[in-house]
Amino acid sequence: MQWNAWGDGTLAKPLSEDITKLLGQILDLTPQSTPAPTVDQVTLRPSALSVDAHEALAAIVGADHISTADADRLTRAGGKSTLDLLRRRQSAPQDAPDAVVMPGTDTEVEAVLDLCTRQGIAVVPFGGGTSVVGGVSPIRGRFTSVITLDLRRLGGLLALDEVSGQAVLGAGLTAPEAEALLAEHGYELGHYPQSFRYATIGGFAATRSSGQASAGHGRFDDMVQGLRVITPSGPLDLGRAPASAAGPNLCELFLGSEGTLGVITAVRVRVHPVPAVTRYEAWNFPDFTTGAAALRAVAQNGMGPTVIRLSDETETGVNLAMTEAIGTDQVTTGCLAITLFQGTAEQAAARHELTRTALLAAGGTSLGEEPARAWEHGRFNAPYLRDSLLDVGALCETLETATDWAHLAELKTEVTAALQQSLQSTGSPSLVMCHISHVYPTGASLYFTVLGAQREDAVTQWSKAKTAAGDAILANHGTITHHHAVGTDHRPWMTREIGDLGVAVLRSVKKTLDQAGILNPGKLIP
Repeated sequence: MQWNAWGDGTLAKPLSEDITKLLGQILDLTPQSTPAPTVDQVTLRPSALSVDAHEALAAIVGADHISTADADRLTRAGGKSTLDLLRRRQSAPQDAPDAVVMPGTDTEVEAVLDLCTRQGIAVVPFGGGTSVVGGVSPIRGRFTSVITLDLRRLGGLLALDEVSGQAVLGAGLTAPEAEALLAEHGYELGHYPQSFRYATIGGFAATRSSGQASAGHGRFDDMVQGLRVITPSGPLDLGRAPASAAGPNLCELFLGSEGTLGVITAVRVRVHPVPAVTRYEAWNFPDFTTGAAALRAVAQNGMGPTVIRLSDETETGVNLAMTEAIGTDQVTTGCLAITLFQGTAEQAAARHELTRTALLAAGGTSLGEEPARAWEHGRFNAPYLRDSLLDVGALCETLETATDWAHLAELKTEVTAALQQSLQSTGSPSLVMCHISHVYPTGASLYFTVLGAQREDAVTQWSKAKTAAGDAILANHGTITHHHAVGTDHRPWMTREIGDLGVAVLRSVKKTLDQAGILNPGKLIP
């Protein structure tokens, strides 16, 4: 990906003149060109890796697989949150890892961790670099230096068990690469988060990723059947059977551990045949309350859509202003919902009919296939819009949470108000949009998109808004993160999320597996 923006720069599009004018009216924004600096204008913090350490690491992975070049360090200088990108627009020297190390085997990973433990070098495991919560920031902390452990060479379809319906995938494999390899055998994983084009299998596991098709295929942690993990204290092979009563499931310890406890090098996952058909239908509901009740009915009665999501009135209206995103002129008011159904022709038709009946009974109006197909076509492109908004001086970021159905409306109201009040205090009007992104029998995830006008110090401006939102989430029965993970950004709320004793448990596990504390310092564990 680009070092200073999302994804492939050739796919980015500038805002149209009409959209730019609309933003100016809504956000009291005078659009101005504020592009990010070029590579030639960036100054990196000098590498602090000693010559001896460089030579020792090169002896492990090979001289071609370690680099202290600025071009390589810059592309691993952090993730892709708005805070990351705002900082990369600043003129001050940029933080970056002191070296990029690319092991090719588990044995090399073990040797690198052993060396770094002995020499006091921090290690940041790195997959696709798509974190939006500071999860791959190169924090040196109390260590002599910090390296990025780039896992791209740990790829491949390592095994496929067609009888059991599971595959072993290298942790450094990107999601498109994994799907392509599985498709050669007639299978798919079916995990499609917005980061799909760039994120890796190991990253999905380390962050408890949740994809857009989670209603049908489950979250990524639901798909995981086993893990290979290399820790500074030794390797672990976890997951012996589909289910076990042999004590706590240690796989769960590493799912969501964000590289702080060990380096995931291979993942055994559940796979299924490539769907024969996909059926589409979009819906309109008069308001968010009615639409949310309809989604709850579907989730609690197990009707089985592969994708089901609901935009609130504000998000639907913004999408309407950008007609490409909706793909229809049928939506004029209310809330847009999207449903997709995959499987054999018979399975998809049956689930579609059950869901359709429930949504009609709950007050929905069918909009046909077109809006759902349009959503699928553009579903990975929203981050590019964020970059274009930053370029004209707007502030744009997302955040997410989850709660039970009983508290969903309250949580949405309070988080929206917290964001609006915080941005208003900086002199910026705001537009807060929300959609239900994932549903469960007992609750749902809320995904917020926030627009504002950048003021004098945009980093501080957004940090205050994020703090207000995080406090509102914890005060109103939400989790601090449903699928973005913790990283540095959500770490301040972890004690409130799991309690003092919960933090003590994590610290004890960390001490056992990583006694020197070299793995991804400053993330997850308070």
